[in-house]
Amino acid sequence: MTKARTHVLEAVSSASEPLSARQLCDLFRDDHDQATIYRALHYLEGKGSVESFILHCDCHGTERYYVARAGAHRHWFHCERCHRFTDLGPCRFDDLIGNVSAEKRLAIRSHTFYATGLCGACQNSEVDATH
Repeated sequence: MTKARTHVLEAVSSASEPLSARQLCDLFRDDHDQATIYRALHYLEGKGSVESFILHCDCHGTERYYVARAGAHRHWFHCERCHRFTDLGPCRFDDLIGNVSAEKRLAIRSHTFYATGLCGACQNSEVDATH
């Protein structure tokens, strides 16, 4: 595996929250150009090492975020104010997906779910600001 692919995979695997391509380009700006980072992400996603989802944020626009594909499929919460992600844990939709698949006669192979809103800290700061 190329040095860029190794760097990107290590960064995504060690991150505690999803990383955007922009964040990875900033992280490796001295080592790899933007095109190399995007090619590495495309390769790693194609090989099943990382997975991605697209999130629209009023502040950052629409970006694709990457997470390591290790263990159980996970879902994420994105705070609209501080822009931190919270891991919602392993997928809890297996029964729902199975029921919808059977009901609609579909072969659902994957799904994406993320939630947006305000995290606890931002909710508390909002309450503090009003008092």
